[in-house]
Amino acid sequence: MSSPSFPSPPSSDALLRDLNRGIVDADLRTLLTRVETLRHACATMEQEHTATFDLLDDDRRRSARNLVHYLALRSNDLRDLQHALAQLGLSSLGRNESHVLANLSAVASALASLDGMEPTRFEATEVSASHGRSLLASRAESLLGPAPEGRSVRIMVTLPSEAAYDEVLVESLLAAGMTVARINTAHDAPEDWESMAGLVRNVAGRLGMHCRVLIDLAGPKLRTGAIEPGPEVMRLRPRRDVLGRVTTPARAVLLPTGVAHASSDTTPAIPVPTDFLKDACVGDIVELYDARERRRRLLIAERRADGSCIATCDRTVYLASGARLELMHRRQSVARGRAGRLPALPQTILARPGDRLLLSRHPGVGRPAGRTSPAIITTTLPEAFEHAKPGETVWFDDGKVGAVIRAVGADSIDLEVTNALAEGSRIAADKGVNLPDTDVRVAGLTADDITILPVVARCADMVGMSFVQSSADVSDLRSRLAELGGERIGTVLKIETRRAFENLPSLLLAALQGPCAGVMIARGDLAVECGFERLAEVQEEILWLCEAAHVPVIWATQVLESLAKTGRVSRAEVTDAAMSERAECVMLNKGPYIADAVRFLDGVLRRMSAHQDKKRPMLRALNVARRFVDPVGK
Repeated sequence: MSSPSFPSPPSSDALLRDLNRGIVDADLRTLLTRVETLRHACATMEQEHTATFDLLDDDRRRSARNLVHYLALRSNDLRDLQHALAQLGLSSLGRNESHVLANLSAVASALASLDGMEPTRFEATEVSASHGRSLLASRAESLLGPAPEGRSVRIMVTLPSEAAYDEVLVESLLAAGMTVARINTAHDAPEDWESMAGLVRNVAGRLGMHCRVLIDLAGPKLRTGAIEPGPEVMRLRPRRDVLGRVTTPARAVLLPTGVAHASSDTTPAIPVPTDFLKDACVGDIVELYDARERRRRLLIAERRADGSCIATCDRTVYLASGARLELMHRRQSVARGRAGRLPALPQTILARPGDRLLLSRHPGVGRPAGRTSPAIITTTLPEAFEHAKPGETVWFDDGKVGAVIRAVGADSIDLEVTNALAEGSRIAADKGVNLPDTDVRVAGLTADDITILPVVARCADMVGMSFVQSSADVSDLRSRLAELGGERIGTVLKIETRRAFENLPSLLLAALQGPCAGVMIARGDLAVECGFERLAEVQEEILWLCEAAHVPVIWATQVLESLAKTGRVSRAEVTDAAMSERAECVMLNKGPYIADAVRFLDGVLRRMSAHQDKKRPMLRALNVARRFVDPVGK
């Protein structure tokens, strides 16, 4: 069979005529004018921020200018211009984050050449495409350490408590691919944090590996307060098969006063008077009426050396504090007494759409709704509501319950539930509260954070600042670290609120004043604050702005969470992990299978690095294409 023949390629003159023959609606000179107008807008915006640039060294001044240029560019709707340039085979301006002016200059020169004009002569731009990439790469290495061979993205792991002493665990994480260890100061104690940092460095040094240490400050956590305890009642319930037959009786420990319940024993304990079990024998019966006034019988199944007894029951019992007990031996009463104080049941607040909630503006204890009174919720940070206004939204427990402020009083804020399950959603104590619409004027550093800073200065390579909102927060942290001799420590700004996202340009300019800085996309709170439907859009914008400032990004929250916690990965998690390759670092949270999750992520990132570099697809040869082109040779 003869080979197919193809027409000869057109001459360059013919190609130029085709390009100019109505391929785009606007003529080339109009496009050129628009591009030059964009360059002028960048220059104007730069002039307006010269005072900010004067605070930076030459290297960071280039990044700050490029960020300002990018903001000037993206303040315009460029979609029609993108379409026209793409039809001409020119840059569509869609990958210019790291080198805005260089990209605009190249496009303007190409347009002038296509129109037969002499290319416009521009002054040399400060950041070329290669320079922009190298600036970001060097900043990422300064903050996060060198990337491992074959993988451009670092892996950060939140250390569990065991990492303070378990050398085998730390070694397994490092061998799997961990290059940054995160210490969460919301858990454990200062001595544990120091042990974790020391053990990570010792093991990494022994293995000849690099691993940076991030210490994460808790920040001003806004959470629901305590809820008044429920009734003191214990439920004992046997296990039954599908036919309702008892397979395992309910068990409880009858514990005389003065006998300690072993902390490792998970069997529920019922306190009884000291002498109640003095003459108890295996086979005796404890008779009682439970909280529902139902007669129940507990069988003494075992008598222990310490005087306690194991009792079993084949019917469900709701035992309340103070319940009358009678010990029966061969149907004869041998002892009487009352059950002691049982642990109070934790309570939650049930919220249905349309329900009214009162949010207390003072510390205290909340309570569920009564027959005629609404539920009351307290918070750990009442001052966060100082500037709350009617019409603003409040979200509880990672967005599970949403409400709108109807009225603001001196002592409480009146809420109406707008988002909850039809049958009701429960709000428990110590759950997160988000105020996406409210002007929350709370300092980024709490008193607890400030007491932790000496440990940070001694042990950390970088510090994570939670709930940062303004450039003043960044300056406060840096000045306090400098006083402690921690000038070298990098700063990671955790973008968790809508206000932080909206202030990101000024936060980046402030961060560039430090030795090295990065941004963490904390997608948990950010999703609640900005709306779950906007999360993908918001994280893209954060990636773009940080690349424009040449600031490295950490992709965080629920990455491979199912794998880390259960050992099984979901399909959606794999896609999320693959997309995280566009950041400079990916954070995994702790879990029983965390080493497996690190290994899995390492493999995903290594494969994706051959296909993707930030927003730019890498045209690596595809095996599927090779097999099509040469089916015999493969």
